[in-house]
Amino acid sequence: MHVATSRTAVAFHGAGAGTGPLTWGQQEIWQTMRRTGRTLNIGGTVALAPDTTVDGLAATLGRLVGRHQALRTLFDLDGDEPRQTVRASGTVDLEVVASPPDDAEATAEALRSRYEFTPFDLAREFPVRWGVVTTGGVPSHLVVQYSHLAVDGFGIDALVRDLPNLDEPVTGVRALELAHRQALPAERRHSAKSLRHWEASLRDLPAERFGWSGDPRTPRFWELVCHSPALHLALQVVACRTGVETGHVLLAAYGVALAEVTGRTPSVAQVLVSNRFRPGFADAVCHLTQPGICVIETGGDLDTVARRVWRSATSAYLHGYFDPAEHRAMLDRIATARGEPVDVSCFVNDRRGPAGAVPEVPPTAERIRAALPRTTLRWDRRLPTYDGTFYLQVDAEPDAIGLAIWADTHRLSPAQVEACARGIETAAVGAALNPPPVTAA
Repeated sequence: MHVATSRTAVAFHGAGAGTGPLTWGQQEIWQTMRRTGRTLNIGGTVALAPDTTVDGLAATLGRLVGRHQALRTLFDLDGDEPRQTVRASGTVDLEVVASPPDDAEATAEALRSRYEFTPFDLAREFPVRWGVVTTGGVPSHLVVQYSHLAVDGFGIDALVRDLPNLDEPVTGVRALELAHRQALPAERRHSAKSLRHWEASLRDLPAERFGWSGDPRTPRFWELVCHSPALHLALQVVACRTGVETGHVLLAAYGVALAEVTGRTPSVAQVLVSNRFRPGFADAVCHLTQPGICVIETGGDLDTVARRVWRSATSAYLHGYFDPAEHRAMLDRIATARGEPVDVSCFVNDRRGPAGAVPEVPPTAERIRAALPRTTLRWDRRLPTYDGTFYLQVDAEPDAIGLAIWADTHRLSPAQVEACARGIETAAVGAALNPPPVTAA
């Protein structure tokens, strides 16, 4: 593959500049980046319309960076108290990669991979990378990656929503403003309330989540990818019947499957909380995501478990907003009091958004049974480090649910990880096809 690369310096100018501490969400993700050694860069690739021009992309990039302080922020992360500085003006690069037409998609994927796995020099490089692949001088693909320290997935969604509004005032809280606010008494009280919920959830929780694998592998962390049309349909049936969201049914099925594989109850999940429901946060282009603690009592039928999960998950979402330093101190305090740390290294990140909504009419049993043979499992990436022993990511696919499970093979064997994925589908499909008997109140 032969490609030619050039760079264009794109100037930006924006309102607001200054220096301050990191927000709680930024502190959270920075600790994860340090602990795992991973870049955690976030973004993707977009196929472009035929009338797109490089000059037009450069103009859009300059306006977006100027509008959103998160994209023109530099970070000093070497000291005990990391700091961020918003610049009022400067330049970012737009990389242009010329490719033969037959290689455009492969060229875009190579560029995306380079952007994702090359760490940002966050003290000198603004946390945005845009590259455009051209064929015959015509743009075919846009490749975008951002530092996760600057934005989370919902922040990227806010950026996309902002594209038609480049002449309108910017809405949503800004990271520098939020960092200063989080030092004030009202936000400190909110953090203390959240941490009391965490402490109450962990106080009597069994400390161990996993045993030790009889089949450890190298590299240690493996990713299992599951595509399940049947799970997509089954979640809708149980959600319609119970009156809870499909995400809560999925979380219930996860809890049941994990308990069956590990032999440990209750199940636990750190659910990733967007915090976008808080005032002024919906359209914020910054990193706001933090974990909430969800304890899943798995006894009874899945309908019952799902209703319990609704209560537990709702509390988790309300209390996923706190000072990470005080959170670590709380975990250390509990470990000292109990004589051992409580393992909560299980994460669930349901990224479906509106795609997880409940339909008015549930799918039929015939459709679910017909979909079951189309389930696929495959092993994908393998890494020496990851964040947590068990990390379930849920994505919407066309008429299906996509599950990606990262697992520590020293704690769960590959066979056990496959059993977890199958178990989630089995729990949901079984509940959809065999509803519990209706009893009088």
